[in-house]
Amino acid sequence: MAAALTALSSRWTQLLLLVAALCLLFSPAVSVKHENFKTCDQSGFCKRNRAYADSAASLSSSWTSPYVLDSASITFSKGQLSGTILKTIATSDQAIRLPVTISFFESGTARITVDEEKRQKGDIELRHGSKARKERYNEAEKWAIVGGTKLSSGAATAKDAEAGTTKISYGPGSKFEAIVTHSPFGIEFKRDGETHIKLNDRGLMNVEHWRPKVDKPQEEKKEGEAEGDDVNKEVTEDESTWWDEAFGGNTDSKPRGPESVALDVTFPGYEHVFGVPEHTGPLSLRQTRGGEGNFNDPYRLYNADVFEYEMNSPMTLYGAIPFMQAHKKDSTVGVFWLNAAETWIDIVKSKSSANPLSLGIGSHTDTQTHWFSESGLLDVFVFLGSTPKDVISSFSELTGYTQLPQQFAIAHHQCRWNYVTDEDVKDVDRKFDKAQIPYDVIWLDIEYTDGKKYFTWDPLTFPNPLEMQKQLDDHERKLVAIIDPHIKNEGGYSVVDELKSKDLATHNKDGNIYEGWCWPGSSYWVDCFSPAARKWWAQLFQYAKFKGSAHNLWLWNDMNEPSVFNGPETTMPKDNLHHGNWEHRDVHNLNGLTLVNATFEGLVARNKEEEKAGGVRPFVLTRSFYAGSQRMGAMWTGDNQANWEHLEASLPMILSLGVSGFPFAGADVGGFFGNPPRELLTRWYQAGAFYPFFRAHAHIDTRRREPYLLPDLEKGIVTQALRLRYALLPAWYTAFHTASKTGAPIVQPMYYAHPGDEKGFAIDDQMYLGSTGLLVKPVTKEGATSVDIYLPDGEKYFDYSDYTSYSGPGHVKVEAPLEKIPLLMRGGHIIPRRDRPRRSSGLMKFDPFTLVVVLGNDGNAEGELYLDDGESYEYEQGAYIHRRFTYTGSTSSLASEDLSTKGKKTAQYLQQMKNVRVEKIVIVNAPSSWKSKTEVEVSEEGVSSSGESKKGGFSFISGESGKADWAVVRNPGVSIGGGWKINFA
Repeated sequence: MAAALTALSSRWTQLLLLVAALCLLFSPAVSVKHENFKTCDQSGFCKRNRAYADSAASLSSSWTSPYVLDSASITFSKGQLSGTILKTIATSDQAIRLPVTISFFESGTARITVDEEKRQKGDIELRHGSKARKERYNEAEKWAIVGGTKLSSGAATAKDAEAGTTKISYGPGSKFEAIVTHSPFGIEFKRDGETHIKLNDRGLMNVEHWRPKVDKPQEEKKEGEAEGDDVNKEVTEDESTWWDEAFGGNTDSKPRGPESVALDVTFPGYEHVFGVPEHTGPLSLRQTRGGEGNFNDPYRLYNADVFEYEMNSPMTLYGAIPFMQAHKKDSTVGVFWLNAAETWIDIVKSKSSANPLSLGIGSHTDTQTHWFSESGLLDVFVFLGSTPKDVISSFSELTGYTQLPQQFAIAHHQCRWNYVTDEDVKDVDRKFDKAQIPYDVIWLDIEYTDGKKYFTWDPLTFPNPLEMQKQLDDHERKLVAIIDPHIKNEGGYSVVDELKSKDLATHNKDGNIYEGWCWPGSSYWVDCFSPAARKWWAQLFQYAKFKGSAHNLWLWNDMNEPSVFNGPETTMPKDNLHHGNWEHRDVHNLNGLTLVNATFEGLVARNKEEEKAGGVRPFVLTRSFYAGSQRMGAMWTGDNQANWEHLEASLPMILSLGVSGFPFAGADVGGFFGNPPRELLTRWYQAGAFYPFFRAHAHIDTRRREPYLLPDLEKGIVTQALRLRYALLPAWYTAFHTASKTGAPIVQPMYYAHPGDEKGFAIDDQMYLGSTGLLVKPVTKEGATSVDIYLPDGEKYFDYSDYTSYSGPGHVKVEAPLEKIPLLMRGGHIIPRRDRPRRSSGLMKFDPFTLVVVLGNDGNAEGELYLDDGESYEYEQGAYIHRRFTYTGSTSSLASEDLSTKGKKTAQYLQQMKNVRVEKIVIVNAPSSWKSKTEVEVSEEGVSSSGESKKGGFSFISGESGKADWAVVRNPGVSIGGGWKINFA
């Protein structure tokens, strides 16, 4: 007993020491500490490229880009143009040679890649005796690209190209054109004869070529000349940040000198651009060159642990997807900037007209963007659309689709830093049940470990982890445990001992193992760019290795930007070295993806021990991400605050991620920092019920706020919001299935759902759930009792709870007292749901369905349902149900149509589900001619050889005070997986 008390005392001492250290790092604040993170003026290459743009703009029409495509070098074969761009420089008669390839894919996507010949050949010298690679980083595609790059045999050069240009026709029906101008180099992309994208139109292309450092003598200043003035040197030749660069007490050695790449991308006629997450500004991206309502800095992409991030800012956050869509009425295009280094994007919008103030015919807005990255290739993909669906589908084909998650993953998650013991976890689980509040997953933050050593359990506070997981499993619930990439530097800890002995950690610039500071104190970082490190990391998740883990335990990868408490900008030094001797600066934004990839692979291997064919689908949550991370799991928006502003900001953030290829996204419900007032917490649960990833989370210093602790009023309201989420899980799961096949956002902004409605393009506080027609506008203002919802068309919309009818187009006022979520149903849709309240989604597996048929103005409606076992990969062998429900007004009939493709597991699965029925059908906006009807005719395929039908009970309810008429078919008894027809005539 004395030994146990001594050990406990020692642990508390360690905890207090760590808290004291963290207090020095994170002093009390209400927002981010800006001094810890660079602005553009403090980032050498950002400042240089902005100055380059300013210099070009000041010279106006006399400015000529120094990049010329050598006509004699051009070849075209099998869908790919190759050549050499020559960069002229004032200090040499010898041009810099930049190999370029322009590839045209069968998908209709085009790719432009520019390298540097001298570095390709390794013909450069490194400073400081560096071991870094001499080439420009050319492996980003290994991580981000998984498909859509088959060269097009149909792409062809056109004979009618003007002198000094090369024209290539490509894409479906050869409706796309790329017109390559040789001098100066530039590309104009056309669809159906109209220009949609221009590259290097403003001449801002910039490839900072390698050059040796020459120590110059200090020039003597003339009388009257200010310190730092140099009247003979161009702005673009400012060498002050070419070499060693200091920030926040850290010095970046920059052994290759300046090496940034930049390009301007113009979208003629496009006023709105979307994407490039992760930021906290509006969905429609703001201008970044100052002015009222605009940002002063470019949008920055440099994954970092931003403590208490601020609102309406272009500063970097935890993830980076350098993909942008441009949208105008009935047209969408996009670009993907494949570069994993620190990246900035400037945005300027200008009127394109003889009179810039003109609003008449012939006037339109151009969006001019300027992209620059610190190192790597200039590598750009171009998508010509023409719809938002086309562009996101092409991007998803390229970088991968969101994996279809297990059903529990899209249900309600309960988390805090930290549940302190295994008995605490079991008690929380029991209290949810006692309060009859549904949830599927409980989470463990870092305190469950033995002294912050991952893959261990604290023997004092979590002595029986398997017993804890068994209780959860008995209730069809899961456990998620955090495992971060920093490994505690402590002798005798087997994980760190193997990491060091097998040389699997990230190295510093000198080639030694890099040591930094994170939650455990002194730490090393696993280098998942190394195949050997990924394989080693993956095997750590085997049950025999991660002792105390069970089949219902899943993973959370946090701090994977990576977060380093004593590093520059709370991350690693840029001159650290990864596998292959690539500098960290080259790969920084990919780091989080590599860790999640290794974790995902480890869980796939672990899960193959399960009885289900191919094992069960992994679940991993990540904080840091890049294009392609969506293939492995979910993300959340990081450490938000418990205030109304952060609740409001969560909606455009999640929408932006959805249209950038990462739809499985959410925000911490209730806010991570601080204690939310009851009204805010209640409204946040109502909003969270419409996040694709729905997790409540809180900081260690906050008061407990599990829903069952709320006063009765708020507890009841939150419970109803949670039950609504569970009732709509069939609709959510169907939306996830669609996303896994097409890349479609799971929650969709107005411009995506209605690409022809210009008034809705900038709206980012309301959204549709998939293709269900459910339109929600969460309340995000304190004290609000109503909201104005924008209806984009003339279709009727109906309140989800009482069928009040609304008509557009335009704004309508919807009452929203605290107990109500403003949720409308668009006419013309059929919504599947399950109405029986359960403790967890796993207990709903064989529950009956309700179909809500919302008739449109034309009297028709349509919807889909996708269903499988919710956990395994057996759906890949046909073990699923996919039905289309169609109500046809002309025949007054509702029918179920099979959309599935048969496989070897189809019959077995249908047999398992044969008793799962449709127990109720609700028809909203029912025809008044049904008032006297008491029954309907139901016929089901394969039930009777004679084809006889049966009767179903029917009730009609007349709407009052602006509410729609509606009807109910009681217990039609048809199988959810079979073909059937219900006749209302």
